[in-house]
Amino acid sequence: MNLFDETNEWVEKLEPILTQYKGQKHPLQYHNLYQLMVMVVLSAQDSDANINSIAPTLFAAFPNMESLAVANFNSLVSYIIEVKNFETKANWLLEIAKILQKDENIPLKMNGLLTLKGIGRKSANVIMRESGIPAEGIIADLHVIRVAPRIGLIPESKDGIKVEKQLMQVLPKAIWGEIGMAISFLGREICRPVPKCGECLICGDCGYYKNIFKSEHPQ
Repeated sequence: MNLFDETNEWVEKLEPILTQYKGQKHPLQYHNLYQLMVMVVLSAQDSDANINSIAPTLFAAFPNMESLAVANFNSLVSYIIEVKNFETKANWLLEIAKILQKDENIPLKMNGLLTLKGIGRKSANVIMRESGIPAEGIIADLHVIRVAPRIGLIPESKDGIKVEKQLMQVLPKAIWGEIGMAISFLGREICRPVPKCGECLICGDCGYYKNIFKSEHPQ
């Protein structure tokens, strides 16, 4: 079987989760592009739930890029002190704001986003997906890093950049924009560290389910 055939086969196998999660909003509870960008930067190595909890007071104080651009370090830190690596992230956000100055200057292409401190490929992919911009890559968050190898889609790796590259090689560009979040939502809801295989829409095509789960849970 050549790569083209394998690609088509995986598109068919993944169709149930693509349908289930198509267009579903990211768990970060943002209300505009500025908030999304700030929250994506803050969420690195932290939980979406924690970032959601501090967002209302943060954005009441700094409602747009203009207000953030004139903020000082100590005032910003006081609103994000419960965020992991808050000092580093405060510096990143202040630098971004000073460069961009206004919300409308936030770039929406991969190369532009990657020039900003604190925004890597995963973050850029999230921002582009949530903004409806054609995908230039695939979201590879910690859930995707766990789930994609588990189902047999790619070899196991802890490196998000490597995982994204492997997914881009296996899957057609037509589904790049949605498949990352679809796998991520599957990982958040069903394919957790202890997976709920009986509730999974794609368990029939999952390597873990076929080779491990069924042997541990014989009928």
